Amino acid sequence: MTEKKEPSLLLSLLPVFLLILLLASNVVLYGGDSSYGPNQIALLLTAAFAGVLSLKLGYIWSELERSIVKSISSAMAAMLILLMIGSLSGTWLISGIVPAMIYYGLQILNPALFLFAACIVSAIVSLATGSSWSTAATVGIALVGIGKAMGIHDGVVAGAIISGAYFGDKMSPLSDTTNLAPAMAGTDLFTHIRYMTLTTGPSIIIALVIFLIWGFTLDAPGEMGEVNKVQAAIQDKFNINLSLFLVPAAVIFLIIKKMPALPALLIGTLLGGIFALVFQPQLVDSVSGITDDPLKSAYAAVLQAMFTDVSVVTGNATVDELLSSGGMSGMLSTVWLILTAMVFGGVMEGTGMLKRIAREIIKLANSTGSLVASTAATCFTFNVTASDQYIAIVVPGRMFSGTFRERGLAPENLSRTLEDSGTVTSVLIPWNTCGAYQSSVLGVATFTYLPYCFFNILSPFMTILFAYLNIKIRRLNNKD
Repeated sequence: MTEKKEPSLLLSLLPVFLLILLLASNVVLYGGDSSYGPNQIALLLTAAFAGVLSLKLGYIWSELERSIVKSISSAMAAMLILLMIGSLSGTWLISGIVPAMIYYGLQILNPALFLFAACIVSAIVSLATGSSWSTAATVGIALVGIGKAMGIHDGVVAGAIISGAYFGDKMSPLSDTTNLAPAMAGTDLFTHIRYMTLTTGPSIIIALVIFLIWGFTLDAPGEMGEVNKVQAAIQDKFNINLSLFLVPAAVIFLIIKKMPALPALLIGTLLGGIFALVFQPQLVDSVSGITDDPLKSAYAAVLQAMFTDVSVVTGNATVDELLSSGGMSGMLSTVWLILTAMVFGGVMEGTGMLKRIAREIIKLANSTGSLVASTAATCFTFNVTASDQYIAIVVPGRMFSGTFRERGLAPENLSRTLEDSGTVTSVLIPWNTCGAYQSSVLGVATFTYLPYCFFNILSPFMTILFAYLNIKIRRLNNKD
C-alpha cells in the first residue's frame, strides 16, 4: 500500500470532461441508438482514463478493482429487478394483461384528460408502493400503450408518468430513498416527509396544470377513430376480461405489504404465465409454434415470453408496435449500461475524484440559498458522474450534514434538498441506473421524455427558490 495523493480539481474534472465529450459525440453519430453500445464504450474508456490518471496518485489496479466491484454490487439488485421486469412484461403480454389495460384504459380515459390522469394514477400507485420502478413496470407500460393508441407523443406520456411516479416515490414512507435521505441528514422519516410537502406540493401542482392544459390542445376527435380500431384489433386477438387485473393487483398488494421487489415481480411473472394458459390458449400455441402437445406448447410459450422477443401480429401497425416484448434479453443493453456506469462511478469515487469536485462546490456556499443550491448541484453532479441515485444522496448527505448544522439549519433542510435534487433528477440522466431503467421499461429514450418531466425539472429549482427567499427554512434551536 503506497501513500495516496489527493487529486487536484483539474485532474478530477478531466474524466468528467472526456465523458461529456464522448457522450455528446455518440448522440450526434448514433442519435437514439447511442445507449445500445456507444455510451457503454464511452463509460468504459472514461473509467480507464480515470484509472490511468489515478496511477499518479499512488493507486494500483487491485485497489481500483475493489472499488469497481463495490460500486457494481450496489447496483446488482437494480439489474436483477430489471431482468425480472423483462420477463414480467413478456408474460403479461401473452396473458392479455397489458392488452386489457390498454383496452379498458381507452374506454375510460378521455384524450383531453389523459396526461393529467396518467400523472395522477402514477402518483397514487407510486405513493402506495413506494417505488417509481414498480409503477413504471405496471401501470406505466399500460399508460404508454394507451397514449400511443391515442396518438399522443411518447415523450409527453412518459414525462407525465415519470412526474407522477417520482412524486409518489419521494413522498411515500415505503420508498427506500425517502428513508435514506433523512438517515443521511440526521432527521426522522415523517419530519422529512412533512417538510418535503412545502416544495413538492407546488412542483407537482404546476406539473399537473401543464399536463391539463396540454391535454385540451390535443386533437381528440381525429384520435378517437384510431382508438376504436386499436380496441377492435386487441379484442380480435385476446380474450379480454376484468379477471386479468387480478395479477397486477396482486403485485401491487405484495409491494404494499413490503415484500421485496424481486420476489414480488417473480410472482407477478409466474401468475402472468398461468393466466396466459387459462385465458389465451390459442395465442400460447401461436407463440410456441407447437400444436400437437399442449404441455410442451405451454412450457415453450411461457419460457419464450420470459427470455426473448415476443410479438403479436394483428395487422394494425399501431397495435403491433404496442403488443411486443423483448423479455429478459430486451433488458441486456440496459444492464450493460448500468454495469459500465458503475465501473466509471467506482473508479471516480474510489480515487477521491468525486469528493474533490464536490468539496470545491462547498466553497461557493456563503448563504443559506447558495448552500442549498450547492448541495443540489452536487447531487446532480453525482447523478451524472456516479450514475446512481443512492450515491447522489449518500455522499452529498455525508459531505454537507456538518455544514448545515454549523450554520444553524435543521437537518430536514438537507434531507429535503437531497430528495428534491438527488432522487428526482436521476431519471433524467440516460446512463444513470434510473434513467436507463425507465427508458428501457417505458420504451422511450431518456432525452425524448426529459423535456416533459416537469415535476423532476421543477423540484430542485423549487427547493433552491425557497432557500433564497427564506421560506419555511427551519433552524436549530438552543436545545438542538
